Amino acid sequence: MAYKHIKDLRVDRDIRQRELAQLLGMAQNTYSQYETGTIALTAEVLCKLADFYGTSVDYLLDRTDDPAPPPSRERREHYKL
Repeated sequence: MAYKHIKDLRVDRDIRQRELAQLLGMAQNTYSQYETGTIALTAEVLCKLADFYGTSVDYLLDRTDDPAPPPSRERREHYKL
């Protein structure tokens, strides 16, 4: 399964695979395999990417088309969600 949103986010920000792989502490080839779905994303990598892009893990996994992260606990409590 290819992770379309992960590639789209990287391309939209004009970041090379090599640059992102360095930030994540992995080889460019490994990152490329994550992006194409050749190997499954680990929870650790998903969390790092979600933090880096300011989005949700669900968006990275193509489970939603909404890139906005879910509201924080404080925001949910404030709005009684």
